[in-house]
Amino acid sequence: MFQKGLKDVVAVQTSLASVDGEKGELRYRGSLVEEAIQHKSFEETAYFLWHGEFPAVNQAQELSQQFLKYRKLPSHVEKIARELPTTAPLMDKMRTLLSAYYDEEYVSASPFEQAIALTSALPVMTAMLYRLQNGYEIIRPNDKLGHVANYLWMLDGEEPSDAQIEALETYLKLTMEHGMNASTFAARVTVSTESDMVAAVTSALGTMKGPLHGGAPSGVITLLNEISAADDIDSVINGKLEAGEKIMGFGHRIYRTEDPRSILLRQKCLELQGSDLWLDLAVDAEKRIIHLLNERKPGRALYTNVEFYAAAIMRSIEMPPELFTPTFSIARIVGWTAHTIEQQEDNVIFRPQSIYVGN
Repeated sequence: MFQKGLKDVVAVQTSLASVDGEKGELRYRGSLVEEAIQHKSFEETAYFLWHGEFPAVNQAQELSQQFLKYRKLPSHVEKIARELPTTAPLMDKMRTLLSAYYDEEYVSASPFEQAIALTSALPVMTAMLYRLQNGYEIIRPNDKLGHVANYLWMLDGEEPSDAQIEALETYLKLTMEHGMNASTFAARVTVSTESDMVAAVTSALGTMKGPLHGGAPSGVITLLNEISAADDIDSVINGKLEAGEKIMGFGHRIYRTEDPRSILLRQKCLELQGSDLWLDLAVDAEKRIIHLLNERKPGRALYTNVEFYAAAIMRSIEMPPELFTPTFSIARIVGWTAHTIEQQEDNVIFRPQSIYVGN
């Protein structure tokens, strides 16, 4: 059977996550994502995806210490970062730096500890590369801060507000894993050759760079900027619809109802309402846009996707657009490493066939 792009071809059995586009459900380890992440930190949610259970108190303490330990990068990694051209795209430099990750202790560690190491190291690499790219000196990790707060700290040296941490952490937890997407498949193909976790995650990171997969929600930022400047949601949206333009942040190739991640991000924005003007604008804009879409495109059932509120959150914490896809990668590395471990536990090399159509 030939199926272009392997669309709907089942190649993997997994217990990590399931996506039901008709019901609008995303599950982590069998639990609805909204239940799985509730009152859990980034680190605890990652542990759940890696192990299938949440850490006990002593395990959570050990987990925190391991995350802190691996924030300290091998010395050669920083040397390489300083040698990379400032004009190179950030995702390219992240891929290069990650592929150079090597440490004797890491090599001898269990697969689960390797997953912690790479998950902890990637945001440190990202912040380091971002600052060097913009002519700033590197900011060292702050061991008093958790995983998400430390990432924000390393970007600008200012301790983030609770609202900023809460908003970004919610987004990162919701995008850790999403089934057999392109980058996850790339990671599993790589490790199926009995290559290592660094190679698998590097493959995934290279795949994430592609605009058809990890493309940043910059179009939504543009839309929110236009609405803010015009101070009139209806006139901006009606103008775009009359011109036949797509309304960015609405519609999804998998979900035929509301994207469950967008529902949770909306709830978080509502909880934080009044703390940030951009989050308030996104909530107000969504209501009017949905109304106008239903009015002008009846029967289309266009719902808000995760990019809409992701963009609002990124804009609210003043994250520059070049950091959107890298930040997405900082979340998704949890899924990549979890799939890498799962593939290693019951491995068969991927070897699909091709059909020759030449002369």
